[in-house]
Amino acid sequence: MAKKAILVGALDTKGTEFHFVKGVIESLGVETFVIDTGVLGTPLFTPDVSSAEVAELGGMSLLQLQKQNDRGKAVAVMMEGVSKMINQLLEKDRIGAVYGMGGTAGTTVGAAAMRGVPIGIPKLLVSTVASGNTRPYVGEKDIMMMYSVVDIAGINKLSRRILRNAAYALAGMMREISQEQDVEEEKPMIGATMFGVTTPCVTSVREQLEEQGYDVLVFHATGAGGMAMEELIRAGFIKGVADITTTELADELVGGIFSAGPDRLEAATSMGIPQVVSVGALDMVNFGPPETVPQSFKDRKFYIHNPTTTLMRTTVVENAELGRRIALKLNESQAGTIVIFPHGGVSLLDRTGQAFDGVEERQALYKGIRDHLRADIPFIETEADINDPAVATLIAEQLLVMMK
Repeated sequence: MAKKAILVGALDTKGTEFHFVKGVIESLGVETFVIDTGVLGTPLFTPDVSSAEVAELGGMSLLQLQKQNDRGKAVAVMMEGVSKMINQLLEKDRIGAVYGMGGTAGTTVGAAAMRGVPIGIPKLLVSTVASGNTRPYVGEKDIMMMYSVVDIAGINKLSRRILRNAAYALAGMMREISQEQDVEEEKPMIGATMFGVTTPCVTSVREQLEEQGYDVLVFHATGAGGMAMEELIRAGFIKGVADITTTELADELVGGIFSAGPDRLEAATSMGIPQVVSVGALDMVNFGPPETVPQSFKDRKFYIHNPTTTLMRTTVVENAELGRRIALKLNESQAGTIVIFPHGGVSLLDRTGQAFDGVEERQALYKGIRDHLRADIPFIETEADINDPAVATLIAEQLLVMMK
C-alpha cells in the first residue's frame, strides 16, 4: 500500500487552508490522509480520522472537551491522541510525510505528531511562530518549519503562494525519497561530538574512521547537538560513538546554556553499542554575552570566546562531580565501553600556558572517574592533551577494534 502525506490540523478553524493544501499535494500525484484535531466546531470537509477519534485516543471524549471549554486541556488531549494515531500509522507503514499548520495551538499539536516520526521522513510545519524560538517544537527531530508571514486565516494572494510552496516542498520530498536508489553500499554510521576547542582531535578521528569505511556524523556539543546524537542512537542509526566532547555535562551541572539534559551520555549504554568516551571541553561552562552571566559567578575565571559566547572555567569541586557522573553513567554499560583520559589538557584552552590551564581541576576530574568507574571498563590514560594527534589515533584505533 502506498505511503501517504499525513495532514494534521484543526479542520473547524483551518479547514479552508487544509483543503487547499490537500488539493495541491494530490494534484502532484501524492495521496493524502487527513487527521482532524479541531475541538469546538464542525470540520469544513470530511477527514480520514475525525477529531472525536483523536480525542478518544487522548483519553477524553470530544463532548467532554467541548463542555469543559478549556483550551489548554483540549490541546493536551489532542496532542496525546494524535501522537497515538501517528504511532498506529507508523506500525502500518503508511506515513510518507507529515504536514501541519496553524498558530500556537496548531503548531503545538502538529509538532507533537511529528516528533513521534522517525528522522528521515519529511515533516513540514507552516506556522505563525516559525520566526521565533522553534526549539520547543522541533526538539531533536528534522522538522522543517516555514513562517506563514500572515496569519493562517483564509486563502488570499499571499497565503496561496506560501501554502502552495509548502505543498510543493512536501510532495517533492516524498517523490524524491520514493525514487531514491542507493548506488553505494551503505556504510555503518558513527557519531562523534565536537566543540571548537576539540576540533583538531575530532577532525583527525573522523578522517581515520572514514578511511576505514565508516560514515561519521559530527555533532556540535551545544545541547541540541548532543540531544540529536542520542536521539539517532536510540533510533538505531548510529552503530558506534566517539564521544570525545562531553562538555554538555558541565552545562547541565553548573547551569550553562548548552545543557543536553540529564540523560546525556546514556543512549549508547542503553542501546548496547561500542563507545569511546573522553572528557573534551569539560574545562568550561557556556554562557551568552558577558552581561548574561549570573551575578553569582562574578568571581569566577572567564574567557570571551566571541561577542555572543562567554566561557567560564569549571572548578575543582565541579570537575570531581563531573567525573563521578560520567563513571556512574558508563557503569550501566553492557557493551564495549572505553574511557580515555588526556592528562595534558581537555581542550585548546586547557593546556600549559593557556587561559584555562588547570592541573588541579584535571586531577579532580580524573579522580572522580577513576574512583567510581567499574573496574572492568578500560580506563586508558595519556600524558598528552586531547588535541595531540596521538590521542586522536588512540581514540580511533580503540573504537575500530570494538566496531570490527
